[in-house]
Amino acid sequence: MTEEERQNFAYMMLRDVVNAVKTANCSPLILATAPVKLDDVPVRIQEKGLNETINDFCAGNDEPLAIIMADLALADRSSIISLLTSGGDLAIAPGRGGGTNAIYVRSASMFQAQYYGMSFEKHVTYGKNTGLMVKITDSFRLYCDVDEKDDLIEVLIHNNGHSKEWLIRQGFEIEMRKSRIGVKRPEYE
Repeated sequence: MTEEERQNFAYMMLRDVVNAVKTANCSPLILATAPVKLDDVPVRIQEKGLNETINDFCAGNDEPLAIIMADLALADRSSIISLLTSGGDLAIAPGRGGGTNAIYVRSASMFQAQYYGMSFEKHVTYGKNTGLMVKITDSFRLYCDVDEKDDLIEVLIHNNGHSKEWLIRQGFEIEMRKSRIGVKRPEYE
């Protein structure tokens, strides 16, 4: 994809995540480094890093908080509700490669973001060390983030929203390979 296409696709994934959050009866707020216009969703522009931005937002905030990454194009109502109703003080949905894709914390003020590197392990350790009841949310839809070309196949198979529609309009399609399926874009090959 070109840089512009990447930005457009990221926006489509964000739209899908926001729709999933709304259908789970939550009020989305987008924390971003640049302006984003998405329906009536409030946006806070932050010029700090991810951890600093989240930690500033959490400080003194005793409200429940869910943090859902914008590249979770497969997130849906039921996966978000599972995260929210895990029963723990801190629920964590791991991502591939040791990352953290989604978090729910009963009170935002109890949380300190530990993103980058093996953030899943860092978040679990943080929760346990601070006396929080940590629950791991086992969710395929929250596990699959979109970082690589081969991740697009999951969107083409499992997404029924803006992300899949956008990929199809751009010419992406499922490709049959020897032992696995993949994604191709015929007009660019």
